[in-house]
Parts: sequence; structure tokens; C-alpha cells
Amino acid sequence: MNWRARADRLRALPLSAVLVALEAVRDPHDLAKWRTARGVLSVSGPKFMNWSQGIGGGGAIDLVMHVQQSGFGQALEWLEQRFGGLHLPSATTTQVLSLALPPPVASNWPRVRRYLVEERKLPVTLLEPLVQSGALYADARANVVFLLLDAAAVPVGAEMRGTTATAWRGMAAGSRKDRGFFGVPATTSHTIVLCESAIDALSCHALHPNCRCLSTSGARAAPAWLPALIAQGLTIYCGFDADPTGDAMAQRMHELHPSILRLRPSAKDWNDLLRQLVS
Repeated sequence: MNWRARADRLRALPLSAVLVALEAVRDPHDLAKWRTARGVLSVSGPKFMNWSQGIGGGGAIDLVMHVQQSGFGQALEWLEQRFGGLHLPSATTTQVLSLALPPPVASNWPRVRRYLVEERKLPVTLLEPLVQSGALYADARANVVFLLLDAAAVPVGAEMRGTTATAWRGMAAGSRKDRGFFGVPATTSHTIVLCESAIDALSCHALHPNCRCLSTSGARAAPAWLPALIAQGLTIYCGFDADPTGDAMAQRMHELHPSILRLRPSAKDWNDLLRQLVS
């Protein structure tokens, strides 16, 4: 299939299905509105509009380019990674897909390790136990895969991050973010820091090794697993990014759960801060 046919096929994907894959949250009071990393979007059929930025577009490729701030080629590859072999008539189809974790490919681990250590500046000693446990690995495309585990340590999803020249991020098909999370343990601490991504959770733990750092897989104010942690009487901080979306979601989280305090990174996010400090 040539690139034009590929683009036409992917452009026609239902925007609701793509928004689910982009980790957007549907407004329960207005089903045409979605909260995304770029603000609230209004969706009508194949069209979308970001009223706060005065930007709109049509089709799945435009949507991914807007939300991820990526180019056409990057958006096309991201959509193929997620939907290349699927026919998705609605967002509901996406939400009920069985979890399809990419299998680990050990031969790609050296490349992924270099990305995490040399580019992201993560300590090798922090990565090794996670690799040994299977919570962190490389897949066939040399993506880094971070498993989301439920309370019984059963995988319920995965964050994925590209490590090649084409940067992208997403979730494994069928991931259920409200059932579990990627976490970096700290056995001697009762303090938890919630971060927006697995890489930020790793970075935050590298900077605050006495804290247990968890990823919410996006700036989400009310993950379903959060009340169970609060009920344990733990000290919990919201460490979302130091940007308008992170600040707004942190404020909303505090409104919903007043015991949760704000821990704002002094750079844009925890990985940016880590890289500044170790450079």
C-alpha cells in the first residue's frame, strides 16, 4: 500500500478511537468534548476544534499532529503503530480490545538502554531491577515498554516510548490505565509522588530515591486506583509537569482529594530536571 493510500485509510479512523489512544478523557457531561494534553477539544464527526487555541482540523492525522505537536510522517507512523492492523468503527471497540502487549526482543535492549541512560540520563542501577522483573523491556521496534501492573502485579497495560529517530509515545493496545500503573518502588518510604509518565517516574525517583514514584500515564486528575492509595494513609504528592496542563490537573486532583499536595518540578518535567542536573 503506497503512502497516499495509507494516509487516506488512517485519516478516516474515528476521532473518538484515536482520542482514546492519545490518552484523552471524555467529558462525562458533554460527550463532544475531550480533555487532551493540548487542552479541551470539541469533536464533531471527522472535525475537531481547540477553542482555547483557535486551532481546528479534520481527520485522525491532523488530530495526532495537533495533540502530539508532531509532523505528518510522525503522526502517520504513530497511527500505524496503533491501528495498522485494526478496523475500528468506534471508541467503544478500542476500549474493549484485549490487552496486546508487544513481546520483548532482547536483541533490541542495548539500543533502548543507551536511549534511557545516555539520552534520558537515567541511572543504570535504577533500570536493572525493573528489567530483571520484566516491568521494563524493549520490543521489536526498539520501543521501550513500561508495564502497568494492578494490585496483584498482573499486567493491565503498558506505556511505550519510541527510541529511534522518529519520536513517539503511546499505550499498548487494550491498556486499562485505571486498573494499574507503572511504579518505581521505595520499600522504606510511605511517600508517593505521582508523575505524568514512566520516564518521569524513573527520573523523579532518581532525584528523590526515598519516594515511591508512580506514573498516571498522562496528566489525569482522578485515576480509579488512586483512592485505594489514599485510604492507606500515605503521604501523596502530585508531581505533574510544570506547565498549564500539569498545573490544572494537579489543582483538580487536590480539589478531588485535598490530602494530595503539589510537588512541582523546577524544570518543565522531572526528566528535564534530571538531565539538567547530571549534564
